[in-house]
Amino acid sequence: MNEPRPLQPAPMRTNDTATILTGTGLWVVALVVLLIVGTSPEHRWWIWTCVAGIGLGAFGCFYIWRRDRHSPAPDTRTSTDREEAAQGS
Repeated sequence: MNEPRPLQPAPMRTNDTATILTGTGLWVVALVVLLIVGTSPEHRWWIWTCVAGIGLGAFGCFYIWRRDRHSPAPDTRTSTDREEAAQGS
């Protein structure tokens, strides 16, 4: 016997740009701390890890900006508005 699937909730709206900028900012702070404190020669890769995190964060911001610019406008109508529009057609 097949049971009906429960209704899927609507996707949650999030601020992706703020999330990525927060993470990138933390990588910048880590890089500044490493540059002030200094690292031993065998731990120089820590600096490059921070640089990679900053670079990926910049790419993520560009990607999100481009995705949002090319996505269709969100449907702001409520479910009752959609039902009334369907009945009126």
